[in-house]
Amino acid sequence: MNTQHRRGSARARSSAGKQLFALIGVALFAAVIAAAATAKIAAKPSNAQPPTISGTTTEGSTLNVDHGNWDGTQPITFTYRWQRCDKNGDSCAGISNANGAAYVLKSVDVNATLRVRVSAKNSDGTTSIVTVPSAVIARGTPASTTPASGCPALASGQSSVPVTGVTSPARLQIDQFQSSPSVIPGSMTSFTLRVHVNDTCGQAVSGADVYATAVPFHQVNVPSETATGNDGWVTLQFNRESGFPATPKQQLMVIYIRARQPGQSPLAGITTSRLVSFRVNLKG
Repeated sequence: MNTQHRRGSARARSSAGKQLFALIGVALFAAVIAAAATAKIAAKPSNAQPPTISGTTTEGSTLNVDHGNWDGTQPITFTYRWQRCDKNGDSCAGISNANGAAYVLKSVDVNATLRVRVSAKNSDGTTSIVTVPSAVIARGTPASTTPASGCPALASGQSSVPVTGVTSPARLQIDQFQSSPSVIPGSMTSFTLRVHVNDTCGQAVSGADVYATAVPFHQVNVPSETATGNDGWVTLQFNRESGFPATPKQQLMVIYIRARQPGQSPLAGITTSRLVSFRVNLKG
């Protein structure tokens, strides 16, 4: 019995040893796999999808660079260096102070192409890759053709310029005015006033809103603000009210006139105003 017991115990110990050895083997294999996975994850950046340039390739437009997709230890940070190249994307040189994800095209870029060197950095290292070249940069449209005077150019075949084309430092001017009748009689029931508007360059202005009122008020009505025509003229009609004549000895009809661009403040922009007067003959 003792011999059999000893033999059984030996077999049990042998089986336990084999199980222990197997468990150690499995643990070692798992450790190797984990180490390999860790080694794979802990790596400097590797590009999975190349960076690209997007935007309109015209002077004055903005180009943007997308850094693409990258593998490697996170986090990954990116830096950019824009380069100006020849038409074929060769002979590239770095552009001074062009280190952002966006770049505004300048006149010096016209007829050239652009590339971007994208650098990806993490705790394990840095990897750089250069984009394919952009299309050839085209010349942009001039920003403005309005002269420094603020007066627009008179179009061929036109007799006036639009009020929307007049900008500071130019202003509107009331250069002519006519009443009908030319002398206001005491029996007046209505009269008309023609007003002409030009700019400070002497060009007739169409579309300028003209406002006029008698001073003092209530001699005549206040006509609606009316726009000048293609010849720069506008006609306003005034109808008699109870305040006329202003005095028993009135000799003048004084009118305040204002011209402005529609929607613009009466006290700002290219607005102008003046006082004009016409003879009054109360005995007429």
